[in-house]
Amino acid sequence: MSAVSITNVSVLDNPAAFLNPFQFEISYECLVPLTDDLEWKLIYVGSAEDETYDQLLESVLVGPVNVGNYRFVLQADPPDPAKIREEDILGVTVLLLTCSYLGQEFIRVGYYVNNDYDDEQLREVPPPKVLIDRVQRNILADKPRVTKFPINFHPESNENGGQPAVPPSPEAINGDGLENDPEPRSR
Repeated sequence: MSAVSITNVSVLDNPAAFLNPFQFEISYECLVPLTDDLEWKLIYVGSAEDETYDQLLESVLVGPVNVGNYRFVLQADPPDPAKIREEDILGVTVLLLTCSYLGQEFIRVGYYVNNDYDDEQLREVPPPKVLIDRVQRNILADKPRVTKFPINFHPESNENGGQPAVPPSPEAINGDGLENDPEPRSR
């Protein structure tokens, strides 16, 4: 059983212009006191074929965390379009929200994102160069892909015989009220 459980993630300002900041309202419950911070990250997948185009949009530390329910809004700048191949700007990609404790990722929420022009005529006859200020993103917020990893939340108790907790291959586990499917792309 995990010491931290995400109870809800709401995508705010969706759909939005590609260049608008991302906003997620995250609610979670902590079942045991944690002495260190939780690290929340938002990652934009810039290319399905090459993770060197992935961009870390935000990384925040929250904690130490006591037993209780918490809620905050994670806001992140949009990805830098100059760091995305032009052929990968439009179409479907992935946004990953992760949470780690002591460097161990224990949950990943993946969202498909569809980027397309905000105008029907531009969609039908795309210009030769992407007009980034006319691109709109739509996060498929109603179909998140949740992957949980078992980790050792209290390594000082030496529950793993002195070995660091290394998550096994990802598996989807029910229980958060979020749809649990394999995430769109392995990391």
